[in-house]
Amino acid sequence: MTEDKRRSPLPAGVTRRPVLRHTPDTPLAPAEPDTVAIEEPLDIRISGDTVAVTMRTPGADRFLVAGFLFAEGLIHSAEDLGGLAHCGRPGEEGYGNIVEVTPAPGLVIDLEKVGTSRRGTLTTSACGVCGRRSVDDLMAACSPVPPGPEIPASVLARATEHLRTVQPNFARTGGVHAAAALDVEGNVLAAFEDVGRHNAVDKVVGAMVLEHGLRSARASRPSEARPIVLVVSGRVSFEIVQKAAMARCPVVASVSAASSLAIDLAERAGITLATFVREGRFNVYSHPERIRAE
Repeated sequence: MTEDKRRSPLPAGVTRRPVLRHTPDTPLAPAEPDTVAIEEPLDIRISGDTVAVTMRTPGADRFLVAGFLFAEGLIHSAEDLGGLAHCGRPGEEGYGNIVEVTPAPGLVIDLEKVGTSRRGTLTTSACGVCGRRSVDDLMAACSPVPPGPEIPASVLARATEHLRTVQPNFARTGGVHAAAALDVEGNVLAAFEDVGRHNAVDKVVGAMVLEHGLRSARASRPSEARPIVLVVSGRVSFEIVQKAAMARCPVVASVSAASSLAIDLAERAGITLATFVREGRFNVYSHPERIRAE
């Protein structure tokens, strides 16, 4: 690391720790500062009741919480939220790691929708739900994504390239994932980084809910907008497809592979699932009819 980088201010979500580097020429060289991604717990509370604790990279917490609640079926639009704010005062110990959610006036959020295996327990940055829900359980909670729209094969083939431009912390640390929402032409609608794949997706979905008017299939009015392509930097797990299904996002594109349960859910949920989207190539496991050859 150069002297300028050692002294330069760090962006949000990144900190420094000492590291001893081993090379063939210099075994365990003297310690020097290294940039690493921050991982801290976030306690998500609704009217004082802890719903979940997730390990995440601080930043965009409002979006993360909104996306989490949306994916759990606890809210269906931004109108269901009366308040969404960090608890405590700046400077106090633990400030920034608790978010209190206040439902909209007259709305009662059914916390029983979050299973007893999930409520109040630690959700790690690595796996989230980790497939604890079955495909049948999820399909009972959300409607299949409707057919269309068609997406040009060239747009899908370039989808993961957008992640390179929205990963400043990955460039510094190599230790965070990224997710982005694209429209049918490949324009970025929202993009975030996090130590957890599912957290990055929650932040993207939450931004679509709070800033773009995304609504679930069970909302009182149809959604004014929805992402067309959800792009993720890591493998596609069951929970990533679950979040796409709840957001009614018709296409999921990943740099890496997909699990068997993710593929099964994508097929049932009407989602086009493309993996290994790199250098103009991709593999499709479900609903290829949306992809328009050029």
